[in-house]
Amino acid sequence: MSLARNALTLCLVTDRSFLRGTSLTDVVAAAVRGGATSVQLREKEADSREFLELALALKALLDPLHVPLLINDRVDVALAAGADGVHLGQSDLPTKAARELLGPERTIGLSITQVEEARQADTAYADYLGVGPVFATATKPDAAPALGTEGLARVRALSALPLLAIGGIGEGNAHLLPPAGADGIAVVSAIMGAGDPEAAAQRLAARFTGARQRVRTIHSDFPGEVPSSPRA
Repeated sequence: MSLARNALTLCLVTDRSFLRGTSLTDVVAAAVRGGATSVQLREKEADSREFLELALALKALLDPLHVPLLINDRVDVALAAGADGVHLGQSDLPTKAARELLGPERTIGLSITQVEEARQADTAYADYLGVGPVFATATKPDAAPALGTEGLARVRALSALPLLAIGGIGEGNAHLLPPAGADGIAVVSAIMGAGDPEAAAQRLAARFTGARQRVRTIHSDFPGEVPSSPRA
């Protein structure tokens, strides 16, 4: 995987429906200033041409900042834009086929919406797992039932891949995810819908990384006491 594990710490997942009088690039730039470590471009309504134009604009913004860009669902757009990787759902192109197209250097993330999906062979070609929704979310109307931190911990027990928790995550619960085994968090509305995306990202990053550091300290003092994944 070309993506460093710490790039998953705070992943901004875009949703232009939250934009109010500002541009997508402005919100993404603010989030990165606040601490977002990667960006996933998610576009459910855009046609292929518009999707590519958005991807190229974000690539131009993020490359100088050394912040990776992932494309949701669309391997073709990722290739055309020179993105760092893709994030695929369970009904998207299988990760084996995506790996054949993308090669070994680009990152592939795979959504896990049920614990049992972490056992499937498709995970063998993924670099990280996006697990969720962990909490109930209104951002994605067709989202699966919430897994809870217990479900996240069960996925952690089944996989050594980095886990990116997603779904209903905000300042009030981000600290609950490292103890359940999350390596990072993916957020949509908590940043995209914030009046100040930079400040929102800063607070989220602080809440998550503070809790993650406490978990790592406990784990180093008492091995086996908390869920943990191999460190990069």
